[in-house]
Amino acid sequence: MALASRTGIAPAPADAMPGDAGLPLIGHTIGFMNGRFAATLERYERHGPVSWSRAVGQIWVNAEGPDAVGAVLQDRDHAFDASGWGYLIGPFFHRGLMLLDGREHHQHRRIMQEAFTAQRLAGYLEPMNETIAAGLATWAPGRTRFYPAVKQLTLDVATSTFMGARFGAEADALNRAFVDCVRAGTAVIRLPVPRLRWARGLHGRRTLEEYLRPRVPAARTGDDTVLFAALCHARGDDGEAFSDTDVINHMIFLLMAAHDTATITLTSMAYYLARHPEWQDRCRAESLALGEAVAYDELDRLVSLDLVMKESLRLISPVPGVVRRTNHETELLGYRIPAGRFVAAHLWGVHHMDEVWPECRRFDPERFAEHRREDKVHRYAFVPFGGGIHKCIGMHFGGMEVKAAMHQLLRKYVLSLPAGYRMPIDWSSLPRPRDGLPIHLHAR
Repeated sequence: MALASRTGIAPAPADAMPGDAGLPLIGHTIGFMNGRFAATLERYERHGPVSWSRAVGQIWVNAEGPDAVGAVLQDRDHAFDASGWGYLIGPFFHRGLMLLDGREHHQHRRIMQEAFTAQRLAGYLEPMNETIAAGLATWAPGRTRFYPAVKQLTLDVATSTFMGARFGAEADALNRAFVDCVRAGTAVIRLPVPRLRWARGLHGRRTLEEYLRPRVPAARTGDDTVLFAALCHARGDDGEAFSDTDVINHMIFLLMAAHDTATITLTSMAYYLARHPEWQDRCRAESLALGEAVAYDELDRLVSLDLVMKESLRLISPVPGVVRRTNHETELLGYRIPAGRFVAAHLWGVHHMDEVWPECRRFDPERFAEHRREDKVHRYAFVPFGGGIHKCIGMHFGGMEVKAAMHQLLRKYVLSLPAGYRMPIDWSSLPRPRDGLPIHLHAR
C-alpha cells in the first residue's frame, strides 16, 4: 500500500531531493540534540517522505512514513548498513548486535538467538517474577516519581536475569554509566572534553567493561539459565562461539536495551492507564484472574494488557528512529542517494500519521484488537522494534518483562495522576518524562 505525502508532493527527479541545510554552520544540530527531529512530523509535512538535512557535521537523508521507512528497513538492495549507528553510538556500544552487518551480523544473531528461544524465555520468567516482587515490596503507597523507581526495578530485573545477581554497591555507578552511554550519541562536541556528553559516555563504557570482563570466566562455567552464561555457552550451527570480547560487547548492549526500553514502555503504560482508569480496571481484572506472578503459559491471557502495551509503544516509541549508512549508491522512493550517506528512518513519525492511524494522537488500544487491526494497514505501520534482518532480537523478552511487571503492579496498586496532568517528555536521547512522572500509588 502506498501512502501519499501530506504535502501532495510528487516524486522529484533523482537529483532534486527536497530538504534544507538549516542554520549556518550548525544546520539542524539543535533539533537533533533535543530530539525534535526524532519526534516531529515537521519535515514530512514540509518536504514529503524523503528529504535531506544537515546536522552534527553530516548530511542526512530522512525517511518518513511507512513506505520510505519500510524500504530502508527491508533493504532489498542491501544498501542500508546498520554501521550508520557507529557514528552516533559506536564508541559506547562497540560491536553490539545492532551495529553489525552482513555475514558477521547473521553469524552473531544466529548464535545469540539460542539465548532467546521460547524455552529460554520460560526459564527466565520465574527468577524475573521473584525480582519484580522483591522490588515492588520496597515501594510505598503515595506519590512516587515513577520513572526513576521503575528504572531501578528494570535494572534489577535485567541484571538478575542476565547476570544471575543484582548489582551491589556499584549499582548507581553502573546505572549512570548506561545513561551516559545512551546520551552521548546526541553529543555535539564529539571529542573527549571533560564533563561533556562524549567524555561521560566514554567513561561509562569503560566502567561497564571493567565490571563485566572479570566475570566472564565464571559465566563460561556457570548455569546457562542465566543469559550471561547462555551467551558464553551458545554455539552456532558450525559450533562457533563468542569470544570474551564478543560476550562483553553484547552484554553491554543487551543490558542497556533490556532495562531502558522496558523502563520507557512501563512508564508510558503507567501514564496511560492512570489517565484511562477504564483500561486500568480492565487490565487489573485479567491479572486478578491469575496468580500473583504470571506464568509463561498465562501471558497470552493478559489480552487487554497486551493491547495497552502496543498502543503505548505506538504513542511513545522507546526507540524513535534507526540510523543506516549507504554502502553503495541506491534509490529511495525514486530519489538517488550516494554511497556513504547517513539515513535516518523515523519510526515515531510512522506511528503518528493520521493516514495510517485514524485520530493518531488518541489513546485507543482497541486499534490492535482482532476486529480492527489498524496495524495491518501497511506492513510497516507498526515498527517499535524496527524491521528486516535487524529487527529487535529481544522483543519477546521485553514484552514478557513488561507484562510480568505490570501484572504484579496492578494487582498491588491503583494508579492515579493529578487532575489535568500531561506528561512532559524529554526526547534528547531515549524518551523519558522530564518530571519523572509523579504518579500516586493507592494500595488495593
